[in-house]
Amino acid sequence: MKKIIYSLIFAFVLAGCTDLDLAPEDAFVDAVVFKDPQAYRSYLAKIYAAFTLTGQDGPHGDGDISIVNDEGFTSYIRAYWKAQELTTDEAVVAWTDAGIRDLHNHSWSSENQFVRVLYYRIFYIIAYANDFLAQSTPEKLNERGISADWQAKIATYRAEVRFLRALAYWHALDLFRNVPLVTTVSTDLPKQVSPQELFDFIENELIEIEPQMVDARANEYGRADKAALWMLQAKLYLNAEVYIGQARYDDVLTAVNKVINAGYSLSPDYFDLFKADNDVNGAADEIIFPIISDGKRVQTWGNTTFLVHAAIGGNMVPTDYGVGSGWAGLRTTRAMVEKFGPDPNDVNTMDPRNVFFTDGQNLDINDIGTFTDGYAVPKFVNITSGGSPGSDPDFPDTDNPYFRLADAYLMYAEAVLRGGSGGDLNTALGYINALRQRAYGDNSGDITLAELTLDFILDERVREMYWEGTRRVDLIRFGKYTGGNYLWPWKGGEKDGIAIEDYREIFPIPASDINVNPNLVQNPGY
Repeated sequence: MKKIIYSLIFAFVLAGCTDLDLAPEDAFVDAVVFKDPQAYRSYLAKIYAAFTLTGQDGPHGDGDISIVNDEGFTSYIRAYWKAQELTTDEAVVAWTDAGIRDLHNHSWSSENQFVRVLYYRIFYIIAYANDFLAQSTPEKLNERGISADWQAKIATYRAEVRFLRALAYWHALDLFRNVPLVTTVSTDLPKQVSPQELFDFIENELIEIEPQMVDARANEYGRADKAALWMLQAKLYLNAEVYIGQARYDDVLTAVNKVINAGYSLSPDYFDLFKADNDVNGAADEIIFPIISDGKRVQTWGNTTFLVHAAIGGNMVPTDYGVGSGWAGLRTTRAMVEKFGPDPNDVNTMDPRNVFFTDGQNLDINDIGTFTDGYAVPKFVNITSGGSPGSDPDFPDTDNPYFRLADAYLMYAEAVLRGGSGGDLNTALGYINALRQRAYGDNSGDITLAELTLDFILDERVREMYWEGTRRVDLIRFGKYTGGNYLWPWKGGEKDGIAIEDYREIFPIPASDINVNPNLVQNPGY
């Protein structure tokens, strides 16, 4: 597998997790470690790793942050997934860890530990990125005697780090909206900026670094390239009306057209995208930016380890999914199941992209804490496309396909329907039917131009992208997250769902940060 090995032997430790301006504690780092050019590659690997790993000793031990008792909770992508999925119709969880049910009950506060972890994980990435950029300026490299060849490589690393920082800031904008903007290592308390200022920063960063990024499909697997940048641009612009009240659909189409024309192709088999060899099977040609896993070398209780294990329980046999145990946590609601077909009790009549496990499972959820209430969703598995188990029964090899071509097709169609220029309805229809033809194996699932509506796109995003961390963003953009326009089981903590307040579209700044930084103002409603 051509995966970055996340080298965690890098010889420094960052300061405490509640400080947004993290810097190396040990003075020798600057003077000694960075004289070795390989240190910059190791540092780059650590920044990528911080999206999935939780500390210096995988799968746990010597954690990066220590604000909760269970280090597994602190995985960036695990925390991000919970915020984007458990707050929607796509997922509920049986567990009773303090604060976790607040997510699908929409009752979280600024003291919620899962909100706090997510916030600090975002700024942990940002802190790493800021320090990397400070340590790798041309002046620093010259002082340390770094060769010209290595300086050219490190210039590329810098562009990637700025991309990863922009990605983290996009998450901050989307999830928290009013946050500090910190781009340098400093001991000063950071100041909050407006959503417009943060949006502008992300937009300008991506424009500035685009020429410096490796061409699409030309970087090492697992590292960002221009196509990943274009996908992030598209995501930013697609949600611009939510973030800053501006329609930017022309820009969405400019970005996704670059992606679509970059040589990617749909995986012939939809389910190969979520299998243990998705870095080498047909799915690899569709995946634009993965968050990688490796059962032997990237061990974590987050990322796809969480998605595979937590979805297994009841009558399910863990070895059927390539693991040794299930955690009996995650299921879905009737509302999501109904998006897949006319009869929610019969998976055989549904869109073929469904993976619902129904044996012994109830369609309706009477008790959130009972795993058999709600269909199980084993979408991610630790089984290869050839049917073999992954390399480890505890830690899947399955990469998380964070950006993929199918999403670009869906964004293209939505942007056209919202009035964006740079695309057309017939092409949009072709892209949507390409997804459906892959699902159905023929033209039987094709839709007509008259059926291509925004409501259809929202439902098609469920069928294609469910459990991939997009649902909350989508529901907000379509005006169906807060309020009572769309109810789903257990929305607002009630079995049949109730309206929730508009301020729940974003999360609160953790009270722990508000208390130590007088520059911060809490988000409205909290």
